[in-house]
Amino acid sequence: MKYCHLILTLTVVVAVPTITLAKEKGTGATADVEATIKKIEQELTDTIVKSDTAAVEKYLASDYLGIGPDGVTQNKSELLADIKSGTLKLESSTLSEMKVQVTDPDMAVVVYRSTDKGTYKGKDVTGEYRWLDVFVKRGGKWQIAIDQGTQIAKQ
Repeated sequence: MKYCHLILTLTVVVAVPTITLAKEKGTGATADVEATIKKIEQELTDTIVKSDTAAVEKYLASDYLGIGPDGVTQNKSELLADIKSGTLKLESSTLSEMKVQVTDPDMAVVVYRSTDKGTYKGKDVTGEYRWLDVFVKRGGKWQIAIDQGTQIAKQ
């Protein structure tokens, strides 16, 4: 009995520091991913305001699917065409309340708020929005695979 108790105690004493060290290493990696994703979100917003489709393209996965605040879906080429043609024109966009959940080494989910001024299909879309973006890491690059936006009701 004493022998089993000794083995159990040694196992716990060895395992706890190892688990703690693994968590600390994971936390650093998670913090790096969070910082990278936040930077990409800001760069992507800035490039949409500038109507720079080449820069936008690199941040969207080839199988990108967007769901706009109006509920309509768009693939990558449709979104890029809307930006290039001026169908989507943002004069300004400010991001806030950004939260990043790193769900695994190659996937992260971002929720944030945007304050936008602009037009879409000739209609004023100025307002507050809540966005959810799903990032995937492919070929060493983080890209948005899915995003969805919802307009925040004025109160």
